[in-house]
Amino acid sequence: MSVLGLSVVLAGYVINAGRISQQEERNQLLSTENAKLDIRLREIQQLQAQIAGLNARRAAVERLQNGRAHPVRLLDELATRVPQGVALKSLKQTDKLTLNGIAQSNARVSELLRALHTEANWLGWPELGEIKSANLGQGRDAKKVVEFNISLEQHAPKETQK
Repeated sequence: MSVLGLSVVLAGYVINAGRISQQEERNQLLSTENAKLDIRLREIQQLQAQIAGLNARRAAVERLQNGRAHPVRLLDELATRVPQGVALKSLKQTDKLTLNGIAQSNARVSELLRALHTEANWLGWPELGEIKSANLGQGRDAKKVVEFNISLEQHAPKETQK
């Protein structure tokens, strides 16, 4: 009987050892596959980062292309809207557009303010910052002029028909 008991224990040990060996092989296979998937996951994350970078560059290029005609249109609008008797000395574009210039009279400055607001609808409401009297020239040839400073908001220009 002891031989039979010993053979049952030995058979159970051999079966369990085989199962343990198979399970270790499966575990090793899973570990190997997990490592491969981790590598692929890192590659995918790197590709996603590259795609995000490329999309950001594309968006920046599109913004630049959409806005590249804006300065030309701005100068064209100003050239057609500035009335006679008004001369612009400087133009500064930051978050607002600032115009500095001289005019023959206060009426000419008012005319410029009306022209900027009513006809150039992509420019915001013009604000007269400063207006003062000045002399243009020297001596007998000096003329009385009005110096002014106007600031206004800019809106995205609407698409022009081509």
